[in-house]
Amino acid sequence: MPTSLEGPDMKTEAAAVPAIAEISKQEFAQQQPAVHDGRKTASERKKVSRLSEDRRFKIFSGSANRPLAQEICDDHLGVPLGETKIQRFADGEIYFQLLENVRGVDVFVVQPTCWPVDQNLVELLIMIDALKRASAGRITVVVPYYGYARQDRKDRPRVAISSKLVADLLTTAGANRALFMDLHAAQIQGFFNIPVDHMFASPVMVGYFRKLDLPNLTVVSPDAGGVERARFFATKVGAPLAIVDKRRTDINVTEVMNVIGDVRGRTCLIIDDIVDTAGTLVKTVDALLDQGASKVYACASHAVLSGPAIERIAASRLEELVVTNSIPLREEAKRVPKIKVCSVAGLLAATIESIHMETSVSSLFN
Repeated sequence: MPTSLEGPDMKTEAAAVPAIAEISKQEFAQQQPAVHDGRKTASERKKVSRLSEDRRFKIFSGSANRPLAQEICDDHLGVPLGETKIQRFADGEIYFQLLENVRGVDVFVVQPTCWPVDQNLVELLIMIDALKRASAGRITVVVPYYGYARQDRKDRPRVAISSKLVADLLTTAGANRALFMDLHAAQIQGFFNIPVDHMFASPVMVGYFRKLDLPNLTVVSPDAGGVERARFFATKVGAPLAIVDKRRTDINVTEVMNVIGDVRGRTCLIIDDIVDTAGTLVKTVDALLDQGASKVYACASHAVLSGPAIERIAASRLEELVVTNSIPLREEAKRVPKIKVCSVAGLLAATIESIHMETSVSSLFN
């Protein structure tokens, strides 16, 4: 490796990921169609001001979702985001360097493994390794979106359980603790031999839809696997529950078979964790409307929005799709009026504070 990082075989991270690395927090806020930023007032920030004076507490961010990490630090915890250098060799290899002393420090690394999944995952692993070799006291990975979570079991012959592999990679790299939000399958927590905190975006979403005060509301689970998530949401908003019977014929290919529950004349709210290609979402919307539903809304924690997802959502009969900023919203998605964004920075900041202060996170579930 050359002694100077300005050599001809390297390029800066900004050149590789301009949409993520160069955007400022202010520009990010202006571009996002945010409906709820969850920011604290000055008086509320005083409650956690002790963290700004704590030299044994630091937060770092990779390039996957730096605006979210910046919002956590600036608007909720009142601490500066740790300084790092991320560069890439000409062939795409990642070079990472800490620019601060972390010896004995309680460190949190914010990095969702969203698109490009493999690049962001390797970047996270390299960051953890650098922190471990710099003698960080404890390393907590904050992964708002956990990639490979959908491969959590052998549902077909001769397939990998990739979510377990990723868990092993994070632990081997040196993570001492993990913080996730809305895992696709809750049992993924058991893949780790380190403490795991699993948070939910539901409190943020519930607050938004309570303000909308939708009439004759029925909460809908788009498949059997999401019933528990939808039931929790339905309990919080005081609405009945319906379930869509879904059959998956191939990867990213589903067929809606039947709606279980009465939705005629009701306003339906679909609750899901991931919107990927939006095929399931659009088919669920059509199935509900064909069964007599008056309007259909949807919310999902992670806006993956790959392939034709954005076009499908824009052309669908869906009234509104509410997502979180666990994943940066793509430029095309920002131009779709149906897609709204709620911030989970406040929720993650409160959880990070609880972990560092060794207090309970149970109250945050409400």
